[in-house]
Order: sequence, then structure tokens, then C-alpha cells
Amino acid sequence: MQAAMVQAQQMQHALMHAQERIAATEVTGSAGGGLVQVTLNGSGQVLGIQIDPQVVDPNDVETLQDLILAALTSAADNMREVVKQILGPLAAASGRPLPES
Repeated sequence: MQAAMVQAQQMQHALMHAQERIAATEVTGSAGGGLVQVTLNGSGQVLGIQIDPQVVDPNDVETLQDLILAALTSAADNMREVVKQILGPLAAASGRPLPES
């Protein structure tokens, strides 16, 4: 029984450490061959957006909007992969698979 408690405490500590690593992680997503880039942190906050001036056309706002959405989606996908990499070993140790996103 005590061994199970120790193991549970170790898992809890490992999970807290993994959550800290995820929160401190920044990822970038891009669209249009890098013309639009978005940086997110592990908490899902948008930290920055870079837009190449050649994409800014007042007569074609829709394309810029689409590129921004695509870059946000790319960054979110990249963050999901980071989370899988960080939490994967914990899921394996617990015997539970990570949920598919």
C-alpha cells in the first residue's frame, strides 16, 4: 500500500513538472510559406504575429484572414505535438493512452 502511495506521489510530481514544461513552451505556426507566423505559449496565449508586408493588400483582406487562421491552426497543431511528447511518457507509465485530438 505504501509503495502505491509513493508511486502516486511520484506520478503527481512528474505531472506537475510536465505541466510546468508545457506552460513554458513556445511554438510557432506558419502559413503561406512563412508569410504569416504565429507564436503561442503552452497556455494557449498568442504571443506574437508576424505578417510579411507583401501579404497586406487592402483589396484582398480575405487572403490575409485565411493565412492568419491557418498559422494559428498550425501553431495549435504544433503545441498538441509538444504536449503529446511531454505527456506521452507519463501516459505510458500510468498504463493509459493519451486521448486523440
